[in-house]
Amino acid sequence: MDLTLIFTLGTFIFFTGLVGYVSAKIVKKTDDQKTSAGYFLAGNGLTGIFIAGSMMLTNLSAESLVGLTGQSYVGNMTGMAWESTAVIATIIMALIFLPLYLKKGYTTLPQFMEERYGSTVRRLVSLFFLVGYLLIGIPVTLYAGAIAFNQIFDLQSLLGVDTSTGMTILIVLLGIVGAIYAVLGGLKAVAISDSINGILMIVSAVLLLWFGFNTLGEQSGGGFIAGVADVLNNNPEKLNAIGGPNDVVPFFAIFTGMFLANMFYWGTNQVLIQRTLGAKNLKEGQKGVLLSGLCKMIVPLISVIPGLIAYRLIPGLENGDYAYPALVATVLPWPLIGLYCAAFFGAIVSTYNSFLNSASTIFMLDIYKPMFNPNIEDAKLVTYSKRVGWLFAAFAILFTPNLQFMASGLFDFGRSFTGYYNMPIITFVLLGMFTKIGSPMGACLATVWHLVFYSGYKYWFKMIDLPLTNAILEINYMHIYAISFIVMVIIMYLAGKKWPNEKEFNMESTRTDDYDMTPWEHRKPVVLFLVSFLVYLYFLFSPLGLATAQRNDTLILIVSLVLVVETIGIYIYCKKSSNKTNEEK
Repeated sequence: MDLTLIFTLGTFIFFTGLVGYVSAKIVKKTDDQKTSAGYFLAGNGLTGIFIAGSMMLTNLSAESLVGLTGQSYVGNMTGMAWESTAVIATIIMALIFLPLYLKKGYTTLPQFMEERYGSTVRRLVSLFFLVGYLLIGIPVTLYAGAIAFNQIFDLQSLLGVDTSTGMTILIVLLGIVGAIYAVLGGLKAVAISDSINGILMIVSAVLLLWFGFNTLGEQSGGGFIAGVADVLNNNPEKLNAIGGPNDVVPFFAIFTGMFLANMFYWGTNQVLIQRTLGAKNLKEGQKGVLLSGLCKMIVPLISVIPGLIAYRLIPGLENGDYAYPALVATVLPWPLIGLYCAAFFGAIVSTYNSFLNSASTIFMLDIYKPMFNPNIEDAKLVTYSKRVGWLFAAFAILFTPNLQFMASGLFDFGRSFTGYYNMPIITFVLLGMFTKIGSPMGACLATVWHLVFYSGYKYWFKMIDLPLTNAILEINYMHIYAISFIVMVIIMYLAGKKWPNEKEFNMESTRTDDYDMTPWEHRKPVVLFLVSFLVYLYFLFSPLGLATAQRNDTLILIVSLVLVVETIGIYIYCKKSSNKTNEEK
């Protein structure tokens, strides 16, 4: 083993251990591990920064880093839609969903399902989450992380084993370490470690961009600026985020299935919303969610642009999913690789332990306690939850190596298979919140329809894991989401006429504590900025902006200045508003 590899491993272990040590010290200062409210909701003490940091790093998974970089390496920037357009879902979550969740005092989303539809739908949704997390969410995260570390450390050569064995070893190691965070620490440990790792990840990602552009520029005798010019001027069509029908994200799909998928992920997915349910108050919850929306629009710089750099620096990779780790190994100076691996490991562990924490929360609170032991003591609930967490981790570790045989790209695989459960859940939530449509029978019938329809799309007609040109029909799976959603709404409407819902649901608060439901005073101007920034991004990465050989730099400058002026105006408005509020107090 050479000295470079020893140093890389040493710095990786040091920074990883440091994050764990700091997180453990902070968690030990509280009694959050001894009660169910503390273990599952961090004692309702999370501030906006911790919520945003945890949500962001949970979402910024190895799957997205490896998968989106691979998509831009092979194609163009259309994959950034998963990141940037999610800001609309975060806005709806902050302004509409979150106030309802908090004033009802929910710990899990299935609790809403029971209050709105009944216990049958609660169990159904709980089962959806558990199956999705254990068969899709956790395995994809572990597998993506194993791909990256195998490329960086070349484990199979180091240990003298084949690629499959090397990947399996890495999956086991990642699974065990991640489980320690989630099972022993609870939500607070997850949120704190996520925030610390988030800082490391941002610093490391900026360094990767710097050294990537710099290395690319050196090929033409320049530096960083020459590298940026190389990406801008060579193959400008790869800078296009406006997807055509054969791209990974057709532009029209942003307004159909992708909108619904993002609404599910940011407004109903237990993995994400559990952080917001642990908010100190509504104000901190809204701050955290909207800040995570801003971070989502910055993510393309971290997860998509590296693919464009890799395309110029490392052409001819056999698999686009190898682009991200290959770029790290190629451009980062060896003293920094250990730090980067620690940050990347933090992103992997963050997503993995978040899935694990949410899976054990749902199992204990929505299945075990109400069905088998409703009078269980609080301390035993936490103890049993930790045991279940270890069992779930063991299952995921054993299952994950099977993903080595999948046909499609990693990111597309994860997103498409999530379609089995995300559409029924978001349908139940939207109808449950905004209409009186729906009943337990309607929800069950709609679920049966969706499972049969989506299975037919994926397996009987073979449209997902084949290139679109070889498929029977050229229909993107996100359009299938929207089609199924519309049919499920019709089914639930008709079933509700035949078998009406006997439960009455009201939007009034049911909390018995003095939880502060005062909204964040700056939420509306911040929403205006977020929407403007989203429009600007799509202008910039389009044929009107950078994605053309006849680039109009004057137009780009004018539009950029308009956004800057608007941003300054919003900042001044918020500053004056805060000063006025402080004076009134």
